Amino acid sequence: MGVFERYLSIWVALAIALGVSLGLAAPGVFMWIARLEVAHVNLVVAVLIWIMIYPMMIQIDFAAVRDVGARPKGLLLTLTVNWLIKPFTMAALGVLFFQHLFAPWVDPQSANEYIAGMILLGVAPCTAMVFVWSQLTRGDPNYTLVQVSVNDLIMVFAFAPIAAFLLGVTDVVVPWETLLLSVLLYVVLPLVAGILTRRTWLTTGGADHLARRVATLKPASVTGLIATVVLLFALQAETIVRQPAVIALIAVPLLLQTYGIFALSYAAARWMRLPYEIAAPACLIGTSNFFELAVAVAISLFGLHSGAALATVVGVLVEVPVMLSLVAFANRTRHWFAQHHAAAGRSLAANRGSDQCPSSGA
Repeated sequence: MGVFERYLSIWVALAIALGVSLGLAAPGVFMWIARLEVAHVNLVVAVLIWIMIYPMMIQIDFAAVRDVGARPKGLLLTLTVNWLIKPFTMAALGVLFFQHLFAPWVDPQSANEYIAGMILLGVAPCTAMVFVWSQLTRGDPNYTLVQVSVNDLIMVFAFAPIAAFLLGVTDVVVPWETLLLSVLLYVVLPLVAGILTRRTWLTTGGADHLARRVATLKPASVTGLIATVVLLFALQAETIVRQPAVIALIAVPLLLQTYGIFALSYAAARWMRLPYEIAAPACLIGTSNFFELAVAVAISLFGLHSGAALATVVGVLVEVPVMLSLVAFANRTRHWFAQHHAAAGRSLAANRGSDQCPSSGA
């Protein structure tokens, strides 16, 4: 591991402090950046996330993607957690805390809006940052791509009905522009760029050349993550300072949800005897959220300054630090899972042989 990855938690902590400081020192600059959005997707954040994801997409080998169907258990785990468990546990925690435990400190109207925001986070499984978590845990990039793609497809059909059921409303309007633009920016475009880059580097220098070039891009990927953290906290600096108590209250059930879902997924992955390179990304995919979609729906349903919108923003703020702690835990407990070294070696040898075939680079 390089110095960036080894001390990533320290860099993120410094990035949070820097982001809040910059947001308070130059609020006008970040208000201008906040307005650079299309369909509730901030273009600057999109570029930074794209920088993070692009090096990971280069590592995806479509010849290996075809083999994912022979290992369906990891995909089954992710889909079960994302669509049959996570939305309902998030709703239950929201009700428990804001209608009961925190009721003395929160008025009923705000409490209902906070619960709504949490529900929207729970119904929106992550799309972009999944590739980052998979990379940091040395997950199988081909399997991760399939998991994200299947989740996105299900989200098109399942997001609105589940959100409407849990919110108790029938007029949930999915912001299709946000959903489609996010998938385009975070999955399709970097995937196409990665495919073209991989093919070019394999054609010009073979597998060893590809490995060296990918290694040189790793610092750029981590730098993109740090810059994203700085920007997200700078954009929300005034909210953090103005409403620290409310943010802390919302963060409590969100933290319990995140760690609880991960614990459940991790235990299930061990019980299912999944190999680590599939188990770790599968559990992290089921834990993280598609915050752009959740924020967009909260704003459209409840308004920009609503409690629901604030709850989704808090989800953004806790996402990266919490997920990094789970990445660290997963890496330290790698030995709990089977390691498919032999199968991986055979697959790599086969891929290298096909990649170096003169006809494969065309």
